[in-house]
Amino acid sequence: MGQLSFFSAEARPARIADLAGLLCGHGQVTGFGRGTAARLSVVLAESWRVHALHEMFRARGVPVEVSRTECDESLLRTSFRADLTQLAASWLHGAVKSVPNGFNPDGSALRVWTLIAGAPTTGGYLLGLDPSVPETHEPLVSSLGRAGLPARTVGSPGAEPALRIVGRRRLTRLAELVGPAPNGAPGGAWPLSP
Repeated sequence: MGQLSFFSAEARPARIADLAGLLCGHGQVTGFGRGTAARLSVVLAESWRVHALHEMFRARGVPVEVSRTECDESLLRTSFRADLTQLAASWLHGAVKSVPNGFNPDGSALRVWTLIAGAPTTGGYLLGLDPSVPETHEPLVSSLGRAGLPARTVGSPGAEPALRIVGRRRLTRLAELVGPAPNGAPGGAWPLSP
């Protein structure tokens, strides 16, 4: 008999709701047509992140277009789709991104968040936040706490804000939740990777 896995990123079928992890970081959601369609987008600099996130979208049946920004970074963007409206309705307050009440990131959402904005730091791991919406930072601290990952907000003026997770037990929990490093991830870029 096989061992039960705590990798909630791999424990159930892929869902569009998993893409909420994109919105925990600097990803964006845009509604259209009085709530009849929505679009997700994110800018990424590293090609391994682009490829891994592209696969996450594909696994959820959501085609994504990849283009280049003026700063020569990759822009991943979906078309406006009806199946993204529930995600948009949950995460938008008017036109402003807002963490839904009681949001509890599971392994799949945490994996997406780690893909777009995760980075190792001395003695811990960072999950980047959206600098343009500081109102989301404290609710995300609370949501990580509910997921068993107490974190602190870090960042100084001019630096990108992030949530810092420290301690062997917490880092092990994060690694269990997000699952193995995606193909192409450089050594040390993923939680507890060598």
